[in-house]
Amino acid sequence: MDQIAVTAIGVLFAVSTLALLALGLAIIFGMMGVLNLAQGEFLMLGAYTVLIATARGLPVWIGILLAPFVVGMIGIVLERAIIRFLYGRPLDTMLATWGLSLVLVGVVTVVMGPTTEGVATPLGSVEIGRYGVSVYRLVVIAISVATVLAVYVVLRHTRIGMIARATMQMPRLVAASGIEPQIVYAATFGVGAALAGLAGAVMAPLTGVVPSMGLAFIAKIFITVMVGGPTVLLGTASAAGTLGVVESAVAYASTPIYGQVAMLLVALVLLRLLPNGMSGLWRRGL
Repeated sequence: MDQIAVTAIGVLFAVSTLALLALGLAIIFGMMGVLNLAQGEFLMLGAYTVLIATARGLPVWIGILLAPFVVGMIGIVLERAIIRFLYGRPLDTMLATWGLSLVLVGVVTVVMGPTTEGVATPLGSVEIGRYGVSVYRLVVIAISVATVLAVYVVLRHTRIGMIARATMQMPRLVAASGIEPQIVYAATFGVGAALAGLAGAVMAPLTGVVPSMGLAFIAKIFITVMVGGPTVLLGTASAAGTLGVVESAVAYASTPIYGQVAMLLVALVLLRLLPNGMSGLWRRGL
């Protein structure tokens, strides 16, 4: 029974973190159609925000709270300086964001150094029978669920969310109502960057912090978003649930490498069977 509980927590942790990691790109790509290859570097910047905050003597929680604001502002600046000139040009956007990712990694490497830095994991552990479970992992699950629910409420039940969704679909109509679409584009990209920063900050105590850490997550993020399909929240949540369970179950039975391979194979099968992603089922009424 203890082993079942611990395993269930591990699976839930894998699913929730995958959803949190992919949520920012789901908004940027799902709503704006921008394939942001620098999304992993936004994660890295969030992790370094926590590292710098703790190095200055601040609690890790302050760093986690600061990370989305810091990275969100960086995202808005980059959208205004680079991305806004490339809307409707997917190949150019991919090349530009790929170059941006290289620049960000290079700058952080020069400033912070190439070594892996650690952030102390807070809160200790709790005993479940003869097994120990990190309390911080439970907090990460709660943060992930709360973040997904908060994004859902904002997008579906607030005026801000309505304006954002309307701008992505009918920018001229929104402009005619007196709202500047360019401001909405910048804010939406900033929110996607902020969510990536939050995910990186949350993961920092668990993975360590290094300039190239985005490479460890970017493949999972893109696979989850592609499998989820065009519906930002339901698609991302369903894809994260499916792929997270597959990866954690196979990793538990064998090794983490086989878990990642199994996740990729399942993603390929799902994309072959569901070209529009898992959310295509709901869009067809299924």
